[in-house]
Amino acid sequence: MTYTVLGYCHDTGELGVAVATYSIAVGSLCPVAKTHTGALSSQAFVNPEMKSLGLSLLEQGFSAGQAVEILVRGDADKSFRQLGLLDRCGRAAVYTGSNNRGWAGHRTGDGYAAFGNVLAGGAVVDAMAEAFEHSDGNALSQRLIVALEAGRDAGGQMGAMGRLPERSAAILVCGRSEFDGVDLRVDLHSNAVDELRRVYDAAAPYAAFNRQRWLAPHEAVPQEAFAASLLSESIASRANGEQ
Repeated sequence: MTYTVLGYCHDTGELGVAVATYSIAVGSLCPVAKTHTGALSSQAFVNPEMKSLGLSLLEQGFSAGQAVEILVRGDADKSFRQLGLLDRCGRAAVYTGSNNRGWAGHRTGDGYAAFGNVLAGGAVVDAMAEAFEHSDGNALSQRLIVALEAGRDAGGQMGAMGRLPERSAAILVCGRSEFDGVDLRVDLHSNAVDELRRVYDAAAPYAAFNRQRWLAPHEAVPQEAFAASLLSESIASRANGEQ
């Protein structure tokens, strides 16, 4: 009961994953990514070993397709798994086992993979894929969030008793340095995708602030002063919008 998008930016080399689910604390269970290596998500009946093994295979130079084949071949319960990998070149591969609860499936394209299980239908995966494709030119993290929102709006998860709310969500993007990445999660919330968007929008301005504290600490303003400046900008923006 999870839907996921893996993405790669050809311009920056960034790669990442965004995921939403009815389960709680999905950020600690399913996704993983590493700079200059790849991104993946092990889901459905999660096999946590696939995260470290998958990254190890990608680090050794195996393509996403080769890594998926090796991981699936070595899992006696592979029919219960759903696994998506994206390698450092942006090549994607997904395996959806026959014992995944329906609807379950995936779609891959240039620099991305969209996949999920216990979904309202194939339209959910298609919506994520198209949202990612049509947002080309934006930051990778923004494209992943938009794709996740599109999956939700297309019906999201559908269980035997009807629509399942997204109770947890996460986004993980690896950039060129520690402060170029994004690592945010919502572990338990009644509208986890909305909450992830709220946290993402609130955290985005702090990227430059944190970078300055790293590279030029003698020039960095106190954090409370920075927060106050953001609040002033927000108030001024709202005032201008009301005029």
